[in-house]
Amino acid sequence: MSDTSPGQMTWKPPGTTDCVLHLRHSPSEPWRHYKEFPEYVLPDPPHFSEGYATFVALMKKNWQTV
Repeated sequence: MSDTSPGQMTWKPPGTTDCVLHLRHSPSEPWRHYKEFPEYVLPDPPHFSEGYATFVALMKKNWQTV
């Protein structure tokens, strides 16, 4: 990915039923559960969607939402 978009994030990749954060570094890679990227995982506040804190942090680092 370019310097302006180090990765992509989505809440519900095609073919899944769970609504949880998924990540990939480039469009050519498959979506992976965000906990497979321990270098990015942050603890979520109570009662928030799984991956919310990680999502917010990665948005601040110019990750693209798909």
